[in-house]
Amino acid sequence: MKTLTKEMQAAITPAMALELLKEGNKRFVNNLKINRNLLQQANETSDGQHPFAVILSCMDSRTSVELIFDQGLGDVFSIRIAGNIINPDILGSMEFACKVAGSKVIVVLGHSKCGAVKGACDQVEMDNLTALLSKILPAVDQETTETKNRTSSNGEFVEKVSAINVKRTVKTVIDCSPILRELIESGRVGIVGANHDIATGEVDFYKDTLIIN
Repeated sequence: MKTLTKEMQAAITPAMALELLKEGNKRFVNNLKINRNLLQQANETSDGQHPFAVILSCMDSRTSVELIFDQGLGDVFSIRIAGNIINPDILGSMEFACKVAGSKVIVVLGHSKCGAVKGACDQVEMDNLTALLSKILPAVDQETTETKNRTSSNGEFVEKVSAINVKRTVKTVIDCSPILRELIESGRVGIVGANHDIATGEVDFYKDTLIIN
């Protein structure tokens, strides 16, 4: 697998970038990982990087995007934070990835049985974690189909909140970053929300969040 160069990155469209991630996830699910010389890639990227995607995912130890999308060094920007929440620092990082470094697609990746989402469902309060979980609470409130057991003990409720949280984050990226919005509207960058099943490894992309012009 060749290390991405600036020329190779420039030739990748947002649709192609998404397909590269989908193909990588298929390899991961089927245990067909590409054999890479990571030391060589480290050397070849030492003077610069040209990732084709930026992925916002949870900090969960089972959701390393380089692994679940079978990507090598220099292929993707990985932003990881509990609950795959959005804040100004993360938006700024995405703006750098796309506007400056040339990434072609933004993926907001949630996952099954997310501990941060469970914490928000249970309205956990614990020092600095309280502020983080507060960013997921709007998704908890927005989920109205589960009326009886709205806690983390209700697995279906947790997964529904997780999906809403991802979709809200996609919308926030577009609404709160004029730079990214212009890149997306012009077709230079795509964006999509997705969910990673930690049991199967499979990533499901939410078609109702996909914007690739």
